[in-house]
Amino acid sequence: MKRMVDLSHPLADGMAVFPGLPRPRIGAFLSHQESRPHYQDRAEFHLAWLEMPGSLGTYLDSPFHRHRTGADLSGLDLDRLAGLPGVVLEGRPAADRSLTIQAPARDLAGRAVLIRTGWDRRWGREEYWQPGPYLSPATLDLLIAARAGLVGVDFSNVDDLGDPARPAHTRLLAEGILIVENLTRLDLLPDGGFRFFAVPPRIVGGSSFPVRAFAELEAETSP
Repeated sequence: MKRMVDLSHPLADGMAVFPGLPRPRIGAFLSHQESRPHYQDRAEFHLAWLEMPGSLGTYLDSPFHRHRTGADLSGLDLDRLAGLPGVVLEGRPAADRSLTIQAPARDLAGRAVLIRTGWDRRWGREEYWQPGPYLSPATLDLLIAARAGLVGVDFSNVDDLGDPARPAHTRLLAEGILIVENLTRLDLLPDGGFRFFAVPPRIVGGSSFPVRAFAELEAETSP
C-alpha cells in the first residue's frame, strides 16, 4: 500500500507567526450549544470562525504574492500543486546562512524540490524565527535553469531577510516556480520516489495560504 506522510504544521488559535504578522483567531461563529435553538434542540453544529494572515503555518506562495500580474491562488492549475514527483535535497547552511544545493538539473525538472535542513526542529520556540537559512544565488540559478515545478523548505523564508530585494521570491515566482515554506518532517522522506501535494483554496486575489502538505510514498519505498 502507498503511505502518506504529513509535512505540515498544525494551525491553532493564537499560535506564533512570522514576526510582524497578527496571530490567528480560530474559534466559533456558533458553538455546538449556541447553534441548538436554530434546530429546535434536535441537532447541533459547530460553525467555525477563522481570522488569520495568509502566511501562516505551512503555506504556499503564488506568483501574485510578489508580482502584481502573476497568477493568484485561483489561477494555479492543480497539476502544479498535486501529485508532483518529489526529490529531497540536504541543505547545509554556509557561515552566512546561505544554502547551495547540488544536483543534476535533469533530476529537478518539473519536480517538487524539497530542501531539508532540520530547522523545523525549532518550531514552537522563539528561535525558529531567528535569521535562518536562505537560498543562495547559485541555488536559484540551478532551480530556474532546471525548471523545477516547486521548491519547499523546512524553514521560515527562502530569502535572506536582510536583503529587502527578496531575490528568491522575486526570481522563483517570476518563473512560475511555486514556494512552500515552513515544511516539517522531511527526514521521513526518501531522497526520491514520492509525490508531493500542497493544495490551497482557490481564492480570487489570494497570494499565500496555508496548505496541508503531504507526500505519497510509492509502495516499494521506505525512508
